[in-house]
Amino acid sequence: MNHNHFEKLLETIQQAKKLPISSERKMELEVLVVYIIDKIKLGKTPKLNFICTHNSRRSQFSQVWAKTAASTLGIEIQTFSGGIEETAFNERAVATLKRQGFLIEIKSESPNPHYFISFSELEPSIKAFSKIYNKAPNPKEDFATVMVCGHADENCPIIPGAEKRIPLRYEDPKKFDGTSLETLKYEERSLQIASEMLFVFSKVKGQIDDN
Repeated sequence: MNHNHFEKLLETIQQAKKLPISSERKMELEVLVVYIIDKIKLGKTPKLNFICTHNSRRSQFSQVWAKTAASTLGIEIQTFSGGIEETAFNERAVATLKRQGFLIEIKSESPNPHYFISFSELEPSIKAFSKIYNKAPNPKEDFATVMVCGHADENCPIIPGAEKRIPLRYEDPKKFDGTSLETLKYEERSLQIASEMLFVFSKVKGQIDDN
């Protein structure tokens, strides 16, 4: 299926597909696979809200890559992201996605800019900015919350309206800010998330097609 992804983004997707995923990690990802399949079997569009502390790096990567992976495989989902604090979509994370092939436009100059992220000529852009996990446009009910950082997972024990809570922690690239490893570590984290979201939706696609 060709969704006219941009050439650099296609290269990034192919690179991500080659990354190894441990059997232990696949077991963690399987929880997300099952949730998505169950919603599709009920005739509903799965809604995923990815949450980290500041909604600035890992949750943004996850929202963007989940939507991109699902679209690549022809699976309809809605993706969101949020934090337990509102800050801004970190400029290093934005720059990483640009280098990996996404087209990104900034729509507001403010301490918390709004970005429109394009991954296909045929799909609407993703609107990305930092927000508290329960603030618009995030869903109020019938969604899974995916906790992508330990701090948020431990300090936000209840997400109102979530029908499923899935821990899926990623190491924070923030610890490398201002170091010689900064660019490398941001790209590694984005690629890891891309790889795992592609794995999840490939599994979903395979099981849907078999039924």
